Amino acid sequence: MDKRFLVVIAFVVLVTVVAITFSSYYFTLLEMQQYRPGMSEQSLDINLKNGSPVLGSENAPVTIIEFGDYQCEACYHWFHNTRADIIDNYIETGKAKFVFVDLPFLGSDSIVAAQATYCAEDQGKYWDYHNTLYNFQEEIDNGWASKDRLIAFAFNLDMNLDEFSDCLDTAKYNKRVKANYDEAVKQGAQGTPTFIIIAPDGSTTKIAGPQPYSAFVKVMSPLTSAVQIEQP
Repeated sequence: MDKRFLVVIAFVVLVTVVAITFSSYYFTLLEMQQYRPGMSEQSLDINLKNGSPVLGSENAPVTIIEFGDYQCEACYHWFHNTRADIIDNYIETGKAKFVFVDLPFLGSDSIVAAQATYCAEDQGKYWDYHNTLYNFQEEIDNGWASKDRLIAFAFNLDMNLDEFSDCLDTAKYNKRVKANYDEAVKQGAQGTPTFIIIAPDGSTTKIAGPQPYSAFVKVMSPLTSAVQIEQP
């Protein structure tokens, strides 16, 4: 076999190995950059009065806050890959409560979709509607969150459509959504999803991006292991 051919083959193999190694290193580094939770030494002044209804026990010792956008693809992936484990292991066990705060920045439908969740809250269906939006999310501003579609989602949840439609038409919750947006920016959320975990002592940890369940366990375990959970 021609020696030059062997040299070429060896070079190609070497380049391939280097490329794979660098790619693996790059994506590992990227993941580390995305997950850099930092404990603040003082309690943050976080205003949650305009956010979602609390999911879980009001008396839960730990609070998990998500800053999100209903058109955010990364939020969609977190919702479908991580959220259920958070609910099962921390919310339903009384170890933590969950609050969603709107950060609608991806498009005009992001704002309307956020307003629609509070119209649903008027009829006791906030979390059902929240879940529906993430189950039916499509491309940004392609019409999936148009008024007609938002009303269709309400219909599927057996809501009073006249009340719901009027709530949307009057932009009843425009100021509430704007207040949430301002709060998210104030807290340094630079993208969605961003999470802030508030410990029983008021100290906070920020997690950026759609991190896996293991990233949350790393933060949550020390906070909940020594806490006495109130039984319902």
